Amino acid sequence: MRSTPDRPLPDVLKRELGLWQLTISGVGIVVGAGIYVLIGQAAATAGSLIWLSFLVAACIAALTGLSYAELAGLFPSAGAEYAFAREAFNEFTGFITGCLMVAGNVVAAAAVSLGFAHYLQHFVAVDLRVGAVGLLAVLTLVITSGMRRSIWLTTGLVVAQVAGLLLVIAVGVPHIGQRSLTDGTPAGVLSAAALVFFAFIGFDEVVTLSDETTEPERVVPRALLLALGISTLLYLGVGVAVVSLVDWHELAASNLPLALAMEHAAGGRAADVVAWIALASTMNTTLLVATAASRLLYDMGRRGSLPAILGHVYTPTGAPVYAALAVLAGTVGFAVTGQFGLIAAVTDVAVYAVFIVVNLAVLRLRATQPNTPRPMRAGPSIGRWPITPVLGLVTTGAMLVFLDRTAWLIGGGVIAAAVVAWLAMRASRSWAATE
Repeated sequence: MRSTPDRPLPDVLKRELGLWQLTISGVGIVVGAGIYVLIGQAAATAGSLIWLSFLVAACIAALTGLSYAELAGLFPSAGAEYAFAREAFNEFTGFITGCLMVAGNVVAAAAVSLGFAHYLQHFVAVDLRVGAVGLLAVLTLVITSGMRRSIWLTTGLVVAQVAGLLLVIAVGVPHIGQRSLTDGTPAGVLSAAALVFFAFIGFDEVVTLSDETTEPERVVPRALLLALGISTLLYLGVGVAVVSLVDWHELAASNLPLALAMEHAAGGRAADVVAWIALASTMNTTLLVATAASRLLYDMGRRGSLPAILGHVYTPTGAPVYAALAVLAGTVGFAVTGQFGLIAAVTDVAVYAVFIVVNLAVLRLRATQPNTPRPMRAGPSIGRWPITPVLGLVTTGAMLVFLDRTAWLIGGGVIAAAVVAWLAMRASRSWAATE
């Protein structure tokens, strides 16, 4: 039983998004940090087999992506994973899941803002933390100005992102075969896949825009899978291109791996072009992940799981302003640490845990609500049991093994904090009910 009763909620966010806008948003979230920031760190582990690490990570993401698509068709909501867990299990599970996802998104936004600052240093002398915090503050102004402005900015930045990756692929294609593409080990590939899985975080954020999408039951699942497919093709192409252009040892030692690859191929001016595009890419990813976090907080606030002020929408812009400000506070707190690799791993812990819950939710709802119409189903089934959620559970659990121990400890701390917050909210509701 849920601890708070279901109740009709006003649809206060404006429904302005269609399939192409939602797909662009999904691609914009995904193709950012992984290619422009993490590819160097991944090369240190996977060698020239980094492209295979991206493929492994994409397959793992796709298994859970199908579960998201099924649940998004059933329960399209800004609450996304929080709503899924709440419907499949109970309010407590939903609350912990929602808090984990908010934490993952907040940390992801902080991580990518640091990636932005790294590329900004290619042009101007600026402290890493100052660059990251400045970006977060500016993007919060964009988020609070309303979805219409945000989506137009996103569209322009995605065009720049994809153009930049296609440029790297085009430059690298003539060099394919000049360097080994198989210099690495299976263990290295899997370890790098666990890291670059961070690059696929974002396809699931499409669901958080459900309350701003027309016909979300039909549009959201399609946009989610399209965004994941397009991003995977771009990642594979770039992965092959860069290890063809530059020895993977050099990539591993660089903070600006794609700029380095382009410099090898076409000189310093080409590296400047890639660095500009990387700025656009990391800016867009930060914008969209922070937006997703604010929508999750908004839905949890309006349903009573978090303070109601987080569910307040500023009428002139139709944006959840207080939720956006809360996200800003959290992202700044992580960004000032300056530890990109660690906070990326922390994000993975949170997301992997949530993915496990999402796959379990599909299995439970197939058992408890077998006859409910589903606009999209998560792959083939044996009887009434779908295969892909089971595989999603197994592969996601396996990836957890390869993550940093410190990230595990911090992830456990997030869960503990969420439990404390749940108990505090429950006590607050009980106290209010006695007055």
